[in-house]
Amino acid sequence: MSNKAVITAVTNQKGGTGKTTTCENLGVGLAMAGKKVLLVDTDPQASLTVALGHNRPDDLPVTLSDLMAKVIQDQPIAPGEGILHHPEGVDLVPANIALAGTEVSLVTAMSRETILKQYLDRYTLLTILS
Repeated sequence: MSNKAVITAVTNQKGGTGKTTTCENLGVGLAMAGKKVLLVDTDPQASLTVALGHNRPDDLPVTLSDLMAKVIQDQPIAPGEGILHHPEGVDLVPANIALAGTEVSLVTAMSRETILKQYLDRYTLLTILS
């Protein structure tokens, strides 16, 4: 069986369609099946972050917006930086309201459509090496 990472995105433009609930339950289910799971909260409202027990996402030291800023500025990301571990066996890259401002930074960023993928590639490489 391949060790290649599988990326699954749950998306819908409309709110209230169950995206967060689906991600949380799918992630925990996969973790219970023995898979390594990284959930990435890409919502500035931080619904997934809150659902996984971090009720004050604006107080977290590192979130997705910080990590994406490091990719944009070509700064190093330490192994495990910004990754929160949950007792259900999933890891989380949390979000907060600062993610809304990240959109402004992305307007002028080179290859802006790949910034999140570049972070995930770094995370995957760091996970393999650690």
